[in-house]
Amino acid sequence: MAENIQSLGDLGGALNAQPEAPKHVKKVDQFGRAYATGKRKNAVARVWIRPGSGKVLINKRELEVYFARPVLRMILQQPLEVANRKGSYDITVTVAGGGLSGQAGAVRHGVSKALTYFEPELRGVLKKGGFLTRDSRVVERKKYGRAKARRSFQFSKR
Repeated sequence: MAENIQSLGDLGGALNAQPEAPKHVKKVDQFGRAYATGKRKNAVARVWIRPGSGKVLINKRELEVYFARPVLRMILQQPLEVANRKGSYDITVTVAGGGLSGQAGAVRHGVSKALTYFEPELRGVLKKGGFLTRDSRVVERKKYGRAKARRSFQFSKR
């Protein structure tokens, strides 16, 4: 509240004033790339996107080589399909940790964030699709006195 409030009338006007929505600006490095980090389970993906022909490199390997299962490739392409940008960006990814499913989810999260940094007007579409939310579910830890996180040892009466 930068302005001074002199009377109760001014206070009412100040309370009804809506705060301005945050402006999202384009974040691009000197090479014309947008960078974002995506996470899922124990996997962390570092994603760079730049305008191009739609080539996807994951850990210096082609998309079809790294993610052999079609379901994992589909997960990675979802944000591009929702935003109608399939084939218009070259994507370079470095991903580590977790398994292939977690890595695919991390790459999807990173691609979505990088798209919003490159084209801020896509934020609403990607947010509505749930691509910008970090899925915080992780494996539950093992407890003492248990076989696994929740499973007990087999009970025997004798």
